[in-house]
Amino acid sequence: QVQLVESGGGLVQPGGSLRLSCAASGGIFRIDTMDWYRQAPGKERELVATITRGARTNYVESVKGRCTISRDNVKNMLYLQIDSLKPGDTAVYYCGAWLSNGQHYWGQGIQVTVSS
Repeated sequence: QVQLVESGGGLVQPGGSLRLSCAASGGIFRIDTMDWYRQAPGKERELVATITRGARTNYVESVKGRCTISRDNVKNMLYLQIDSLKPGDTAVYYCGAWLSNGQHYWGQGIQVTVSS
């Protein structure tokens, strides 16, 4: 079992920045790739970014150049820095973790609202 807890969400003005954090606990030694997803109202959950244990990253096209995913394998933390926020970034953001056995775990999600 892996527990993931997100923090750092909230209300941000357009053009602002936000840093989401995700604390992992439990079966952390089995965690391989980690990811951030988001789900906007009325839409399906979509992948935002992924990072392997070796720090290789991948981003969805809509956030390239504005997002940075990073992780601290010592502190068991995952981060997502989002700059130049747009109203279209408003969503519930979910932290995820893949275990080496193919299981995927989700955090409970955290709201990010971009509005003036």
